[in-house]
Amino acid sequence: MRKMLFVCVHNAGRSQMAEAFFNQMAKGKARGFSAGTQPADKVNPVVVEAMREVGIDISRRKPKMLTLKMLEDADRVITMGCGVEGICPASFVQTEDWQLEDPEGKPMERVRQIRDEVKVRVEGLIKEHDNGENFT
Repeated sequence: MRKMLFVCVHNAGRSQMAEAFFNQMAKGKARGFSAGTQPADKVNPVVVEAMREVGIDISRRKPKMLTLKMLEDADRVITMGCGVEGICPASFVQTEDWQLEDPEGKPMERVRQIRDEVKVRVEGLIKEHDNGENFT
């Protein structure tokens, strides 16, 4: 089974949304994971609410520390715009960066926009793999 790793600094917003959308859309044909280099204590509550609005509950998710094993096990590593913060966690492996704005401290309306952008990017990732390489 193919594994996609979504990485951002705190693993409290963008990467959590991407992991949740990916796992929902992949329907068990692949698995998404997420992590960060400086994990927060909890997932951003505004992000939890924004995801709840689209029927996905991530309230029990916990931010995780990125490990070398996670990077080695992943078939693809996607960073969430952490390069702008100057501490991109996965710069020593090949990554794709989606350059997504961090939802931390943003009003709900902006978090919804970021959520919707994450969803569109994940849909594109799923289509790319469905049309070309299979997940299994």
